[in-house]
Amino acid sequence: MAAAGTLSLAAVAGCGGTDGKASGKPSDQQGSPAAPGGAADGPQAVRAAHQKTTSARTAKMTLLTKAQSGGTNAEVRGSGVVDLAKGSSELVLLTGNQQVHQRMVEGILYQQPPAAQRKQLPQGKSWLKVDVKKLLQQTGGSSQYEDPTSSFTYMKGISDKDVKKVGTETVDGTATTHYKVSVDVAELAKDNAQQAKQLRAQLGDRLPLDIWLDGQGRLRQEKVEVKPRTGRQGNSAARTTVSTTLKFSDFGTDVNVTAPPAKDTVDITDKAAKAAQQGQQG
Repeated sequence: MAAAGTLSLAAVAGCGGTDGKASGKPSDQQGSPAAPGGAADGPQAVRAAHQKTTSARTAKMTLLTKAQSGGTNAEVRGSGVVDLAKGSSELVLLTGNQQVHQRMVEGILYQQPPAAQRKQLPQGKSWLKVDVKKLLQQTGGSSQYEDPTSSFTYMKGISDKDVKKVGTETVDGTATTHYKVSVDVAELAKDNAQQAKQLRAQLGDRLPLDIWLDGQGRLRQEKVEVKPRTGRQGNSAARTTVSTTLKFSDFGTDVNVTAPPAKDTVDITDKAAKAAQQGQQG
C-alpha cells in the first residue's frame, strides 16, 4: 500500500524527488469555499472528486507518513509536484536527517539516495530504478515500492453507502468539506484477482479514508490509516499502524518530470521482488 510503501521506500532505500517545473499556469492558490449543497457536498461529489481533481491536470503536493510499531516511531515528510493526468511526480522526501529525491515517470520509480548511501551503488550510478508494474506482477501485488500518490486512486470505487459527511473545515486556508469514506479493498485491484486477494490479506476487507474537497469538488487533503498484516500469522500487524496524509494545492502549477539519464541509474526491480517474496514467506 502507498501508506506503508512510501515510508519503507524512504527509510530503507532512500527516496525522494525535487520540486519540479512544468507546463501549465497556476489556476488558484486558495480554491473556492466549500458550500453545503454545492459542488463539494454529498456522495455524488465524493464519487466525482477523482475526475474533477485529475481535470486540474497538475498540482503541488505534500505528504506525511507516520509509522508506529510497538515503541518505535518513524516519519517521512515529502513535498513536490504531480502531473495528475499523466501520473508522474517529483518529490523531496525527508526521513530523519536524510534527504532523498524521487521521481515517478511512466510507471517507473527513480530514487536518488543520500550521498553517503550512493557510495554503495555501482560506480558511476546515483539513482535506483524500480519498474513498479513488473514488481507487483512478480510479487502478487505486494511491494514497498509504490507511487506515493497511489492512495489518490482509492476514491474510484466509492459508492454512496460508503460516504459520511463530517462537516466543513479549513485546510491550509482553503474552505473544504470533510468526508469519511469506507473503501472496498477488493475494488483497489478489481482487475487483478491475485492482487486483490493479497491486499485483503494485508489490510482486511475495508479501508477507512478521510477526504477533504474544495468548492470545486477537488481533493485538497486525504488521510488513510492502515494496520498492515505481515508475516505468515499476521501477528505483527495488530501492533503496527501506518498513516499517510496527502495534500494537493496550487492546481495548474508548472510540472515537467523527466527520468534521470539511463547511464546514472541501476535497475533493482528483480532484487526488490526477491526481497518481497522472502518477506512474504517469513
